Amino acid sequence: MLAFLDFEASSLGKHSYPIEVAWIFEDGRSEAHLIRPAPGWTDWDAGAEAIHRIARDRLLAEGAPHEFVARRMIESLSGHDLRASAPSWDGKWLSTLLRAAGLPRHSLRLRDSDEAHRECAVAILRPVVPADRLATAVDDLLARTELRAPGVAPAHRALADAEEERARWLAVAAAARALAEGRP
Repeated sequence: MLAFLDFEASSLGKHSYPIEVAWIFEDGRSEAHLIRPAPGWTDWDAGAEAIHRIARDRLLAEGAPHEFVARRMIESLSGHDLRASAPSWDGKWLSTLLRAAGLPRHSLRLRDSDEAHRECAVAILRPVVPADRLATAVDDLLARTELRAPGVAPAHRALADAEEERARWLAVAAAARALAEGRP
C-alpha cells in the first residue's frame, strides 16, 4: 500500500535531525509524531523554527523518544511503498533517526511521490491512450492536478504536507479516470 511520508527538521544543515514525522496511507489512516532529540542532536536553526513553528523546548517536553518513533515507523511502514515529496532530504532524516535508534538505516526506503502520481496516471491511461500520446497526456494531467498554487509554500508540518501529497495522488487518479471515461 502507498504511504506518503514527511519530516520536519532542525535545519537544512549537515548535522540536522528530524523533529517531526507523519505518514498517511492511501486509505487515509495516518500518524504524526513530534520527536524528542536524541543525545548529541544539537543542531538548531531559528530560521527553520520560524518556518515549521516547532520550538526545541516543545520537542523536549512533548516529543516522543526517538527510539520509540523509529520502532513505530518500522512496525507501521515495513512492506509498504513509501513516498516523499523530497526523498533525498526525508531519506537523510529517516536514516538519522534509524541510526540513532540503533536500527539499520536502510530498514525503510523512500521514493519520490511525484513518481507515484505519474505511475498512477500511466496505469489508468495506458489502456485508453495511444502509446505515442501517453507521455504527453500524463504530463498534461499532472500539470492540471497540481493542488498548490504557484508560489504558495507547503504547510511545513509533517502531517499536513503528507496529506497534501496523498490528496494530489487522489486528484491524479480521479482526473485520469475521468479522462479514460471520456470526460474532460
